[in-house]
Amino acid sequence: MFHGERRENFLSFYGPLSLLFLVAVWAVGMILGFGLLQWGGGRIHPAGSGSFATLLYLSASTFFPLGLGDVTPANSFARMVTAVEAGAGFGFLALVISYLPVLYQSFSRREVRISMLDERAGSPPSAGELLGRRGSTYKETGARFLRDWELWSAELLESHLSYPVLGYFRSQHDNQSWVAGLTVILDTCALVIAGVDGIIDDYARLTFAMARHASVDLASMLGTPPVPPTPDRLPAEDLQRLREFLAERGLNLRTGEEAESVLSDLRASYEPYANSLSRRLRMPLPPWLPPEGAAAAALAAARGRRGQLGGHPLGGPLGAPGAPRLRAAHARGAPRRAGSPSKAVLVEELHRLVADLAVDVVGRGVRDVGEEETAPEAPVEQDLAQRGHR
Repeated sequence: MFHGERRENFLSFYGPLSLLFLVAVWAVGMILGFGLLQWGGGRIHPAGSGSFATLLYLSASTFFPLGLGDVTPANSFARMVTAVEAGAGFGFLALVISYLPVLYQSFSRREVRISMLDERAGSPPSAGELLGRRGSTYKETGARFLRDWELWSAELLESHLSYPVLGYFRSQHDNQSWVAGLTVILDTCALVIAGVDGIIDDYARLTFAMARHASVDLASMLGTPPVPPTPDRLPAEDLQRLREFLAERGLNLRTGEEAESVLSDLRASYEPYANSLSRRLRMPLPPWLPPEGAAAAALAAARGRRGQLGGHPLGGPLGAPGAPRLRAAHARGAPRRAGSPSKAVLVEELHRLVADLAVDVVGRGVRDVGEEETAPEAPVEQDLAQRGHR
């Protein structure tokens, strides 16, 4: 464990340092190139100071406009090179100033969704935990959830193809990475496509296609050939455990040779590419099932947050009868019963409630919570019809 943490700490510096090194190489290369031009055909003042080191000094002071004036060009060619280099220096500074914020914004957008997986799919994330926590509510919320991750996969592909160095930037939290997030979404879509009773797989197919496209293209961009993972990520006994795990939460995976064949074919279409990305970037692939004890811990934590005071930190969901009664009792100055939660506990639970509500709002794709009137969202069927995938 200690060596793994040390390796992660060292690798976390690789992305930012490689970016700074790239910027430094650009600057040094341009200074050296303009210095060679001055050495080949330029003349400088004062006379006799035309050594290559002096020409490099002239090039650097022009590229980073210092304007010292102790060494100046002495003929037309040298003056032309100096003027061009001064313009290139200003352009370089403008490029760096605009380049770094764009990288940070792309990194930040990527990490927002990955951080949300900790609440939705556990740590480390897994497809079984992701489906299990949604349970029977997947039929109502699954389409919107997958649509958000389809958009995330498209943004991931576009940003990492445009700025390949982003692939080496690691997440800021343990057990999280963009490779693991992408693989979990592919695993989840593969399970839904293979067959879950009562669930339509239209959006799962769309999200799977986009996420697989991202994994294939990014593996090709990094020059890593597809390699199937060894050992198998989902052997037969783990698949049976996954079925039992999901059945306890109201989701029944289809059984039979046909369902297993579909799942196997889907896995074979993306797992080699995800594994090659994992090996290249030293980011482990996620499991299909949560670690032993993780599911029970997550369930206990959820019950601890929502099970107090009638199933809600404030006596029930917002607007439920329990909450007004609790507020009315405190307004009348009713004495607190022995064993009832203290004011500090209520404040702490209120903070947790606000955090949970914020996560739910972000997860539903709300862009402006301050608007009083919002356009109704198009039904899932209408959206599918517009995209030609009915």
